[in-house]
Amino acid sequence: MSKLLQAFLVTVMIAGVLIGCSSNDENGNDNNGDSVTLSLYSTVTNEADKTAMEDMIAKFEEANPDIKIDANFPAGEYESQLRVKMAANDMPDLFDTHGWAQNRYGEYTMDLKDMDWVENLDPALEQIFKDESGKVYAYPINQAKDGLTYNKNVLDEYGITPPETFDEFMEALETIKAESNGEVTPLWFGGSDYGAFGQFFDQFATPLLITHPEHDYSEALLDGTFDWEAYTFLPEKLLEMQEKDLINEDALTAQGHQSDSLLAQGKIAFLMGTTPVNAVKELNPDAELGVMPVPAIHEGGKQSWIGGERHTFAIWKDTKHPEETKKFIEFLAQPENVQALAEGTSLPTGLTNASADIYYQTYYDEYSDVVVEPYFDRVFLPSGMWEPMGTAGQELLSGALTPEGVSEKMATEYNRLLEQKGSE
Repeated sequence: MSKLLQAFLVTVMIAGVLIGCSSNDENGNDNNGDSVTLSLYSTVTNEADKTAMEDMIAKFEEANPDIKIDANFPAGEYESQLRVKMAANDMPDLFDTHGWAQNRYGEYTMDLKDMDWVENLDPALEQIFKDESGKVYAYPINQAKDGLTYNKNVLDEYGITPPETFDEFMEALETIKAESNGEVTPLWFGGSDYGAFGQFFDQFATPLLITHPEHDYSEALLDGTFDWEAYTFLPEKLLEMQEKDLINEDALTAQGHQSDSLLAQGKIAFLMGTTPVNAVKELNPDAELGVMPVPAIHEGGKQSWIGGERHTFAIWKDTKHPEETKKFIEFLAQPENVQALAEGTSLPTGLTNASADIYYQTYYDEYSDVVVEPYFDRVFLPSGMWEPMGTAGQELLSGALTPEGVSEKMATEYNRLLEQKGSE
């Protein structure tokens, strides 16, 4: 055998060994095809939610050693990262639709209607996760019921009943400021994240523009004819709160995580949305928080919960591992796991096969007759409006925009995104 031939055979043998030692093939399988790795993206941000999710993933991997899950929690970068993946048609195997199961992510999701857990889907969520053809777009880990979180210790100290109208809300804020000599922030914003102001505008837009029969602009919002002058009430009130020192002085620079410590110290009265209670109770076991629906704005109006889809998992329709991803979803749908994730995230379950012992359940029961309305932006605004809605609040409080300027910015972005959607 020639030296040239010998060298060639050695090269072939080495290449074969290297190929055989490769840890994963193009489908995410290991070298023997014994296990697969699923990519998973979630929008959970606070530590309690993240811990609950990671614990469940670890439990699944222990029960299914042939399936590994590469979990990603990009927080504020989630939307931008998923947009890049959508554009490349290279989605994670499992991903959170965070309120956009049909409108934003629908064309990328596998139809889950034949899975066993669907028969236990909470009827309140059917219009969100099912379309007219019967397609089921995602699995609900929990469901949202947002309003305002309040510090019960503070309200009790100053004899304040949770307000039912916006006027009563403003009165409560002023009472807290006066009675506490400015030591308690009436309404607190972690406004370094524009989403804090987006939450204010989004939640209060429902009683302002949708739920009162004499102030129902839903058709105009959907067909593109809405006059944004009717929206100006909200930035006017937010600016009024700033001018009257009813919100924190550092509202534009404060970070969301700071609220836990301030709530525990009794330094905050109200927050937008539903605040997880675990971290607050760890800092002060005597702290008591409550939740209440969004106050009515117009005379004769009713309070509303704002909610629907919160955390979910959809399966990418082109995943190379359909059976393994479904196995993970079915694992989550087991009653004990439904309960564990709901309690870990302090939110109601998305399925009817389990109930959760969550801190705020007493308050949800108290307001059980209050209708849950969908998030305003998810139904009535084109995709992409969340950022301009939130940044408009930052610009308002920094003095860069007037209340009228906020409405003009909203109109401009609304029309731009509608035209962009129409040209797609």
